[in-house]
Amino acid sequence: MERKILHCDLNNFYASVECKDKPELQHKPVAVCGSVADRHGIILAKNEPAKRFGVSTGETVWQAQRKCPNLILLPPHMEQYVEISRKVREIYYRYTDQVEPFGIDECWLDVTGSLHLLGDERSIADQIREQVKTEEKITISVGISYNKIFAKLGSDLKKPDGVTEITKENYKNKVWSRPVYELLGVGRATARQLEQMGLITIGQLAAFPCELLKQKLGKNGEKLWQYANGYDTSPVAKMDACTPPKSMGNSSTCTQDLVTRDQVRRVILALSEEVCMRLRAENLMAGSLVLSLKDSELRVRELMGHLEYPTRSASVMASRAGELMDQYLPFPGRIRAVGVRACSLTDEWAYGQLSFYSNVEKLRRTEQLEAEVNRQRLRYGENIIRRGSLLLPNYLPQRLTHGEFKLPGANV
Repeated sequence: MERKILHCDLNNFYASVECKDKPELQHKPVAVCGSVADRHGIILAKNEPAKRFGVSTGETVWQAQRKCPNLILLPPHMEQYVEISRKVREIYYRYTDQVEPFGIDECWLDVTGSLHLLGDERSIADQIREQVKTEEKITISVGISYNKIFAKLGSDLKKPDGVTEITKENYKNKVWSRPVYELLGVGRATARQLEQMGLITIGQLAAFPCELLKQKLGKNGEKLWQYANGYDTSPVAKMDACTPPKSMGNSSTCTQDLVTRDQVRRVILALSEEVCMRLRAENLMAGSLVLSLKDSELRVRELMGHLEYPTRSASVMASRAGELMDQYLPFPGRIRAVGVRACSLTDEWAYGQLSFYSNVEKLRRTEQLEAEVNRQRLRYGENIIRRGSLLLPNYLPQRLTHGEFKLPGANV
């Protein structure tokens, strides 16, 4: 039996939640943005009136205000968004137990097994839309298809509050004329590579020889070719399925530009402590890391380095990140934002082979000490024990993210 998969996308989610109980904002341009004071002044979401002025997600507040001088700016309330997202997923769960989140505002639903009880896939999509609108006062767009990739693309085609069906009979007409960057898995860098190869539309990607794509893009090239041709067979995971994380990271825009290596190192150390605290909570170790640096011109550089052994020591991680910075980053410079991401994650018992020259006992003592410091901070507060170097200004906003809302990833 052919699968029937829905992709449900909450329209303008953050902005919709902010406006749903404020009728005075319903027809005014509204955007949710980060703190301008902490230099996080980026548009996170906008409503339909703001969209008509050309306001777009990811641009700076000042750019948005130039397009829309009367734009109403609201701060984000993440706890509310998570709660509404949870309630909407409970609605989805009435129709199937195969509900796979893709971020806070999107989910795939496999309703194949529900058709004989609840009607056809279009009827189910309409029922869900009406229930979300009635119960939570926000709208969703739904894509319907026989695979996850086309279902997601379909949910983008009629917004807000629309339904699009992409079938084996019509996908060439509905999908192949779309720009290649609309296909899941095609980011900015990949889109540029494809455009350099003359592949502007999804149809052109589908018609391109798969072997040549593999030569150019590796395994990702083959995967994108399969997506474009509708060959995706990945299942929709059940709601309670746990997908092991592939990486854990933390990043922040600094309160002022960093102009010395020591300033950057202090930020790296503070972020590394956050990352390692999360690794301990998940009983994971990191085998490599990525240091991300954004300069004052908003150019981003990512530097990857392997660790000598799997670790969750902030000292070791920060030291390795500092080596990467010293090796590849020229100074003087002006660094606006810093990120540290732990990669190559393994269970804590699955240690890689330690170097013959490593002082194993010293390394273990360091990790045990940091683990005890972490326990005391969780019990008495983060400032009960602090590193001496971090008593100096670290140029991070006062509210550094400690517990990101964890949402399951996508299995595609």
